[in-house]
Amino acid sequence: MVKCAFQTAVRKWVRIFKGKDPRETILRYRKRSGRPLSASVTANRDKVDCKIRANRRVKQKEIANAEGISKKRVHHIVTTVLGYRKVSARWVPRQLTVEMKAQRKDMCTQLLELSTVFIFA
Repeated sequence: MVKCAFQTAVRKWVRIFKGKDPRETILRYRKRSGRPLSASVTANRDKVDCKIRANRRVKQKEIANAEGISKKRVHHIVTTVLGYRKVSARWVPRQLTVEMKAQRKDMCTQLLELSTVFIFA
């Protein structure tokens, strides 16, 4: 014998979750019990950032095992919070820092000077 909910109960649930019932706001905004998110705290961000800066080829799994947080949370911290991405098996910042931009500018001007010397020599 298969047990199933009564049709009136199902309709009531649909009404509540679609927002056609005043109790809907109670369901949506009710505080939930459970463990608070602690994996994205600043201390963990700093630890993950230090690990990546020390070894650009470190894997997310290695960071997760060393810090005792989940791989999913490490991925979130690395990609979203810190803004890194993988390029040629290395973690690289998505945006250039001021020092990196200055270094690129200096290198480009040196290359331009060298190219003009070789062209006119």
